[in-house]
Amino acid sequence: MNKESTTAVVQRYLNALAGDAPAEPIIREMLGRSARRLERLCANLLYKHYPRLMRPPSNLDTAEMVGGLVEGLLKAMDTVRPQTVRQFFALVNQHMRWQLNDLARRLDEQPIFVELREEFLVASADSDSAITPDGRLMLRAIENLPEDEREAFELVRFQELTHTEVAEVLGVSTKTVQRRLNRASLLLAEELDSLRPA
Repeated sequence: MNKESTTAVVQRYLNALAGDAPAEPIIREMLGRSARRLERLCANLLYKHYPRLMRPPSNLDTAEMVGGLVEGLLKAMDTVRPQTVRQFFALVNQHMRWQLNDLARRLDEQPIFVELREEFLVASADSDSAITPDGRLMLRAIENLPEDEREAFELVRFQELTHTEVAEVLGVSTKTVQRRLNRASLLLAEELDSLRPA
């Protein structure tokens, strides 16, 4: 965005959606104008939390993920109309996670065919080709956080927004963002206590 922040641009389009104009052109333009932010969010989530999906057989890249995200958002916003930037980015985050979790699940369920030749090494049992039971437990614990805490946690940890950006998106103070993050960390530490090394 030139001088106008992505947050202000998105809110302007969300306001326009409340009017009588046809929705699809407004939604397409909004997604186009926020493409750079969507691309950054996809890249952060993909590279940091789902790197195995970038390797064969998936070979997922950021552009492909953004394409899937935009397609999902276009369908979703036929019926779901976020009214605030906070609601819009919650929808974005939900669709990114759905897309990546679905790909990871399908990859986990795929039979593995290996050509039996001596020069090929057998994959070690501890390879990261599947989400581990501990990983699933962590994802479930994050999903089960109270809404305010989960939202702040996902925006900071998954989407890598600054505390100031999160405060702007959520319409709260940066101290409130910090408080919610601290509470999320405490709840997760309590829920995942069994994963701590002895």
